Amino acid sequence: MEFTTVLFYLFAILLVASALRVVTAPNPVQSALFLVLAFFNAAALWMLLQAEFLSIMLVLVYVGAVMVLFLFVVMMVDVNTEVLRRDFKRFVPWATVVGAIIVVELALVLWHGYGATVEARALPGAFASVSNTHGIGVLLFTRYIFGFEVAGLVLLVAIVAAVGLTVRHREGVKRTDPSAQVRVRAQDRIRIVRMAAEKTAPDAATEPPVTGDAGAGKVGPGKVSN
Repeated sequence: MEFTTVLFYLFAILLVASALRVVTAPNPVQSALFLVLAFFNAAALWMLLQAEFLSIMLVLVYVGAVMVLFLFVVMMVDVNTEVLRRDFKRFVPWATVVGAIIVVELALVLWHGYGATVEARALPGAFASVSNTHGIGVLLFTRYIFGFEVAGLVLLVAIVAAVGLTVRHREGVKRTDPSAQVRVRAQDRIRIVRMAAEKTAPDAATEPPVTGDAGAGKVGPGKVSN
């Protein structure tokens, strides 16, 4: 058995075990950490398949950005795990059925595409002189351009829907209006006021400042000044 085969089975077993712990861990933070471990193992498998670009993008995008944001949200929000896990056993049968359907669909896709993958690898000189990233770019923007554009459109719709669902107009909350900011004029923001010049302060050398009771009215004998 080759060393790469041993690594494949090792990373595959760790990937399956971490994926199971994602759905069975009692704490959402633990589930997120096990999902990070699953992503790392999937990236290692892609590295063994010589898909360096996909492996690095998985680590940078999902582990470095998405999961960090997810962990931040989970730790900041007080999640009641008892309520979430109260009906867990009731949904296990349906979840098993759905999971089995997904596994069968993935197996059919891989089984159908395995011959095409072997045939593409056997093509002489097609992508032998270019890097893995260059080859993926050529395939995305030539053979799979329609699917790539559809995926981009779906992601754009998802972004717009997420923004639309989270926008809430609350009373008493100040909001910026970009159109009003663009139409603003200088005379609406600043007003020039003419004021008389102030008098200069007296010079301390010629007019000493008044201190204490100096300057109070003279008081006659037997009288007390207020």
